Amino acid sequence: MIEAEVHLSLHNFLRSQAGFPSWPHHLTMARLVARALRLGRSALIQVGAVCGYQGRYRTSFVASALMWHGPVIIVAQEAVQQLLLRVEIPRLQHWLAANKSIRTGDAWPDAEFQGLLLISPEAWLTGQLAGGDRFPQGIPTIIDGVDDLEDWVRDQLTQDIQPHDWDQLMLACPNQAEAIREARIQLTHELFQHPANPYECYLISQPEIEILSRLYLALDRANLPDKWKNFWQKFQPLDENLSPPVSPPLFWATIAHRQGLFSLHYAPMELGEILSPIWQRQPVVLIGSAIEPETEAPLFRQRLGLDDLTCLKFSSESQAEAIQLYVPYKLPLPNTPEFQAAFIHKVRTLVCLSATAPGLTVVLVGDVPLKAQVATILASEFGSRVQVEKTCLDENGILISGWEFWREHQRVLPAPHLLIIATLPLPSLENPLVAGRVALYKRSHQDWFRLYLLPAALNELQRAIAPVRESQGIVALLDSRVVNRSYGAQILAALSPLARINYLDPSLFSNTDEENSA
Repeated sequence: MIEAEVHLSLHNFLRSQAGFPSWPHHLTMARLVARALRLGRSALIQVGAVCGYQGRYRTSFVASALMWHGPVIIVAQEAVQQLLLRVEIPRLQHWLAANKSIRTGDAWPDAEFQGLLLISPEAWLTGQLAGGDRFPQGIPTIIDGVDDLEDWVRDQLTQDIQPHDWDQLMLACPNQAEAIREARIQLTHELFQHPANPYECYLISQPEIEILSRLYLALDRANLPDKWKNFWQKFQPLDENLSPPVSPPLFWATIAHRQGLFSLHYAPMELGEILSPIWQRQPVVLIGSAIEPETEAPLFRQRLGLDDLTCLKFSSESQAEAIQLYVPYKLPLPNTPEFQAAFIHKVRTLVCLSATAPGLTVVLVGDVPLKAQVATILASEFGSRVQVEKTCLDENGILISGWEFWREHQRVLPAPHLLIIATLPLPSLENPLVAGRVALYKRSHQDWFRLYLLPAALNELQRAIAPVRESQGIVALLDSRVVNRSYGAQILAALSPLARINYLDPSLFSNTDEENSA
C-alpha cells in the first residue's frame, strides 16, 4: 500500500539528512496523507503552532503527494509555493527518484495531466466558487495553512461598490442621474456621522438602508450595470418591509476621511452552505497549526461546512517548546482608565530589565493609539532601537507591532527573546465583520464569546508566541483577565507547555541568554 511505501521511503530519507530539522510526527503525518489519497477520504490535521511556524511538516505531505500515482493539487500561498519548489520538492524528488511533473498556475493544465499542481488559495477558491468547472472532480487536494481559510473565503466572496461605480451608475441611468447624485450625497453625510474607529468602517445603519432602498425604487432596473444588479439582489432583504433570510449578507462601508469618499461592501455571514458542495467534489487534506484545542475542531468544521473527515492533532514537543510566561496579578483591567499608564510602566520596566540581553524584543499592541504612545515613549529612551512595524531591525531592536503585522512578518524576523503582549487578541466589536457575526450568534441565542471570540483569540495567541517557543524566551502577557476571568484557565492551557514567572528580575534574561548560547 502507498502508506507503507511512503513510510519506508520517508524514514530512509530522514535518516540520510544530517542536520535535517527533526519533527517526531513526520511518518505519522505522511501515512495519514497517503491514506487520504488512497481512500479518497478527507482529513483535518493540526500540526501545532511551533511546527506551523517553522513549516517542518511540509516534508511529510510533499513526500506523499510525489509518491502517489495520480494527480494532486497543493493549495498554498505564494511564499510557501516558492519554498516547496526551491527546497522541499527537489530534495525529495532526488531521493525518491520521483519523475512526477510539477506545474504552477491558476487552473488545471489539461485533461491528461497526472502530476502535481501548485496553486494559490485565491485562484483555487475562485475556480471552486464559480462552480468547480475549472478543476476535474475527484483530484485529491492538499490545502496548507487553513488557519486563515475563513479569511481567504470571505476575501473572495466580498463584493464592493467603489466611488467610481457611482459614475458608472449615472452613465447607465442618465434619467435618474439627479436621484443618484442626491443619494450619494445623503449617504456621505450619514456615513461621516459615525464616530471614528480604528478600522474606519461601519455596519450599514437603518437610515442608510432607507436611502439605498429609495434609490433602488427610483432606478431604471433594466439598465443597471452588473455590479449594481448583484448589489441590489443581495441588498433587498435588508429592507425592513421584507422578511429577511435566516442569515442575511453583511453590509458595511469604509470611509476615506481625507478624500471625503466611501465604499460599500457586502459578504455572506455564514460560509458552511457555500463551501459544503466544494468539499464533496474531491477529497481534501486540510493542514493548520492550532485551529482549536479539540482534535475534532467542531467549531471550525461547523463554520466551514466540513462534515465527515478524519481528524488528527499532534501534541507539542513538551519542554523543548516551553516558554517562560509572566502574567501580573494586580495590573488594572484593559477596559479601565488606569490600564494605559500601568501598561506603559510595565513595558518600560521589562525593556529596561532586558536591555543588556541580546536579541529582539517585540511589543504587541492591538490598540492603535496606545501602540503609537508606547512607541513614542520607548523611542525617547532607547532611540533608533525602537521601530514601529518594520522588518529592518537592529540585532537588539525593539519592535512595536499590531497583531496583523506580526502574523504576516514573524517568519522573516529573528525569534524574540522577549514578547510583551498588551491585551488578549479578542476580535474587536468595533470591526463591522466581527459585530455582524456576533449579532448572528445573538439572534441564534448562542454564546458568541465562547463560540467565536475566545477561539479566535486562542488561535491568534498561539501563532503569535510560536517564535518565542523556538528561542525558549519570555512572554509577558499583561492582560489580567487571564487571572481574573473564568476563561483564563483555557488561555493558560492553550499556551502550555510553560513555566509561570511571578516576579521580574534581570537574572531572568541573563539565564535565557546563557541557555541559548549553551
